[in-house]
Amino acid sequence: MKKILLALLALGLSCAAAFGQTPASSKPPRPGVLLLAHGGSLEWNEEVRHVADQVDLQIPTEVAFGMATRSAMQSAIDRLVARKVTEIVAVPLFISSHSSVIDSQAYLLGLRAQMPEDLKDFAAMDHGAMGHDGTMDHSAMHDAAASDDAMKPLVSPVPIRMALALDAHPIVADILIDRAASISREPAHEVVILVAHGPVPEDDNKLWLRDMGTIADRMRTRTHYASIDYLTLRDDADDPVRNAATEQLRRKVEDVTKSGNTALIVPLLLSYGGIEGGLRKRLDGLAYRMPSQALLPDERMVSWVVAAAQENSSAVAQGK
Repeated sequence: MKKILLALLALGLSCAAAFGQTPASSKPPRPGVLLLAHGGSLEWNEEVRHVADQVDLQIPTEVAFGMATRSAMQSAIDRLVARKVTEIVAVPLFISSHSSVIDSQAYLLGLRAQMPEDLKDFAAMDHGAMGHDGTMDHSAMHDAAASDDAMKPLVSPVPIRMALALDAHPIVADILIDRAASISREPAHEVVILVAHGPVPEDDNKLWLRDMGTIADRMRTRTHYASIDYLTLRDDADDPVRNAATEQLRRKVEDVTKSGNTALIVPLLLSYGGIEGGLRKRLDGLAYRMPSQALLPDERMVSWVVAAAQENSSAVAQGK
């Protein structure tokens, strides 16, 4: 009798495989998205939340606002686990992967062995918790300052993977082409200047510029502007570096005007919420045009997050 039962069980499993079915004991993966985003103004945060809400219609999604804010990340992970996900894909909604913020997030997620030095600074900003709206919970200010907890790797009962930030993804060029077109009048007599925030370290800045060069190349093949240029502002760098970036930007715009063309300043920013104001100050007195929005809002960003989550799920990694 025992041999007969074993034979029937084997037959059932082979039939399930033949018809592409999964045995009941093997559940299909249920990924969740941990959307990592820099907290900003209420308007900025709402743009991020809209992306998260749209992704959530397809994949369980929770947002963690902050630089590398452990408390916010842990809270978002806990919410995903409560929603019965079997794995988590962290998707950094950041312009570039080449930053100490991304390195610090990877360390907290247990995906990087060495702790970045800048994590100490981010931990000092943690103050215990970021609210769901991206604002700071000042009632818990002592949490990060009083201990090293904000620098300890996160706890998760399910596996965590991490996608890349936007970098030179083709969707960035797609959106920036539309932003430039929104202010273009005579492309043959216009010069597009892509402007990004940029990092502090020189090595990281070279990587940012490399990706921006790839984006510019993609834009050139599909547009007819006189030229497409790019640079980083390096807002957080020391004054000499920051001032040099400002001078470079102003000189580029002045040269465009002297050549009889019009400068189209197209910010490579996720969303407007303050940085563009500083950009305008740097351009004070110069002639240029700038679009009314950055990468967000745009539904293509939702598609990018969904694709990033799917491409980094265990199902893809296992070739399923």
